[in-house]
Amino acid sequence: MHCGSCVSRVEKALAGVPGIDAVSVNLATREATLTLAGQVAPERLRQALQYAGYDTPVTTDDVSIEPGDVSDQDTRTAWRRFLLAAGLTVPVFILEMGSHLVPAFHHLVHDALGTRALHLLLFVLTSLVLFGPGRVFFRIGLPALIRGAPEMNTLVALGTGAAWAYSVVVTFAPQLMPQGAAQVYYEPAAVIVTLILLGRFLEARARGRTGAAIERLLGLQPHEARVERDGSPLTVPIAELRRGDIVRVRPGERIPVDGEVLEGRSHVDEAMITGEPMPVEKTAGDPVTGGTTNQAGSLRVRATDLGEDAALARIVRMVQQAQAGKLPVQALVDRISAVFVPVVMGIALLTAVTWFVWGPAPALALALVNAVSVLIIACPCAMGLATPTSIMVGTGRGADHGILFRGGESLQTLRGVAVVALDKTGTVTAGRPALTDLETLAELDADTVLRLAAAAEQDSEHPVAAAIRAGADARGLDLPQAEDFATSTGGGIEATVDGHRIRLGTPAFLGEAGIDTAAADALTGRLAEAARTPILVGVDDRLVGIIGVADPIKPESREAIASLRARGLRVAMLSGDDRRTAEAVGHELGIDETHAGLLPGDKVDVLRALRADHGPVAFVGDGINDAPALAEADVGIAIGTGTDIAMESADVVLMSGDLRNVPNALALSRATLRNIRQNLFWAFAYNTALIPVAAGVLYPAFGLSLSPMLAALAMAFSSVFVVGNALRLRRFRTPLAPASAPAA
Repeated sequence: MHCGSCVSRVEKALAGVPGIDAVSVNLATREATLTLAGQVAPERLRQALQYAGYDTPVTTDDVSIEPGDVSDQDTRTAWRRFLLAAGLTVPVFILEMGSHLVPAFHHLVHDALGTRALHLLLFVLTSLVLFGPGRVFFRIGLPALIRGAPEMNTLVALGTGAAWAYSVVVTFAPQLMPQGAAQVYYEPAAVIVTLILLGRFLEARARGRTGAAIERLLGLQPHEARVERDGSPLTVPIAELRRGDIVRVRPGERIPVDGEVLEGRSHVDEAMITGEPMPVEKTAGDPVTGGTTNQAGSLRVRATDLGEDAALARIVRMVQQAQAGKLPVQALVDRISAVFVPVVMGIALLTAVTWFVWGPAPALALALVNAVSVLIIACPCAMGLATPTSIMVGTGRGADHGILFRGGESLQTLRGVAVVALDKTGTVTAGRPALTDLETLAELDADTVLRLAAAAEQDSEHPVAAAIRAGADARGLDLPQAEDFATSTGGGIEATVDGHRIRLGTPAFLGEAGIDTAAADALTGRLAEAARTPILVGVDDRLVGIIGVADPIKPESREAIASLRARGLRVAMLSGDDRRTAEAVGHELGIDETHAGLLPGDKVDVLRALRADHGPVAFVGDGINDAPALAEADVGIAIGTGTDIAMESADVVLMSGDLRNVPNALALSRATLRNIRQNLFWAFAYNTALIPVAAGVLYPAFGLSLSPMLAALAMAFSSVFVVGNALRLRRFRTPLAPASAPAA
């Protein structure tokens, strides 16, 4: 498939096959998803597509998880075609335009080569362009015309083919041309093909690979597992696991399968599923998810969900289904050309017949000249440039500000969103715990309490420990060596520092050591209400302080959310965190609605509900667990500091991770779409205004007609105007001033 009109043509062809209940065609992935009402032979589907002018490898798998590299191949092919066409067109352009603009160059060329030799050289070069890299337009456009479904390729083929054929007649049989009409038009034909091939390359490059996200998701699944067979451990491939197998998981390993803990105690990093940085304690009877990371302890797990039932497989399937069901927005140029193309062809034919029947002698030559003028003036050079040039400049300007659009479709869709849904952890917040509060409850000062606490945590890998150590580093505290480090899963840690026994953890953990924690009860409650995690600090047998740790709100989040709301957008927050923490963050930022405790599938359901209630939805996320939501949203926006999987699933990537680039991307989308509409207006205005002149309506009254040369010049001017208008986007300024994006 090559353009938006291909979608309806493929859907119509497949829907006509008996046994097909529903058809959904995705232009971005070049895939058609079928719902069958009965038995359908794959060969019958292939025949229907071939009759419509397409071909495909047909598979009958329910779920295909093999990502392809179709877009990569398309990009390489389009680049080779453009380079070859440009290399052949440059000498044609220099010889023709140089002769028009520089009289001395004109005389030099004609004195050196002569008119006939020059025409032969231009004929050879232009023929190589049209029937080499440009043959794709004829191979697709002419059969489409024969099938009665002309499209953009058809106009390109007819326009360039007419210019070439006219020039061939002038080159080899000039006597057939009327007086003053023996001009060659090789240059417009070659330049048109080259510029449109450039647009095709830009579109192919922007499309990107759609299978990369699924590839990376599958890469999270361990390839092997250690199972207990006949009383001894045995390493087997994941595919050989059976429901009920007992799997052993060591510290630091990925859990290979969804299951239930039978024995052991540990913390498991479930950020892949929940998006939250805090590891979750797992003991006997707790569920675990394949692909998550075991941390401190060893576990014995009984396998429960395997294959397509596993959580990771379900995430893969949700990404696939969302991508397959999300049809691209049909380009405005294709919708207009659906009417424009047959109308222009009809006008050209009517022009030829009118001049042949009623025109003065030589009627045949005049009919041909005027019909060719109509085709040339209507040739969609400017139409082909109107969208890709604006997209090229707009996306380039976005890249300057750390905003990467994965395709022009996301530019168009983002403009119309009504709701912006934000993931919490790593998007609105920093995504890692940080020290937020430090209160002393004894004669020790705050720095001393923090110094002792951070020293005791030196051997701990827990994220809370890292936050405490980072807080000490920020204050420039020198940490003494800790000894006799010990940890209690779910309780806290203890160590000896400077001869004192330091304990950090929950009130129950300190209480077990005989430390009275009643003085901290009120402060602990206030910290919990503010969505902080309270950590009590004990020295020997005394409670000396309390530390608050939380995932802090990014400084720029408040400004970004206020800007979105000021633009009339509804802002929602979706989080896997507990409701109290999420609502505290949402209330502080003035977010319209907050949804908490969500798994990946829940986020997809919330997005669908938001779309049904308010309209198109953009989702902003950064984690692996956000991939289904990013794919489901009308526009998925990934924070570039997040996971590669999130970025591959998204339509827009914010390189710097600055949330202020969300309203900036929205403003750029609106500016680019406005520019595209202007381009399309001028592309059609120049052509349609001069079509009647090209057809000869002014000739009877004023003796004026538009020669193919003037038609080509007018067409070229419209292209120059379109490109110049697109370049105005280089002056785009973002409404907010985000932090600088990192160098690519």
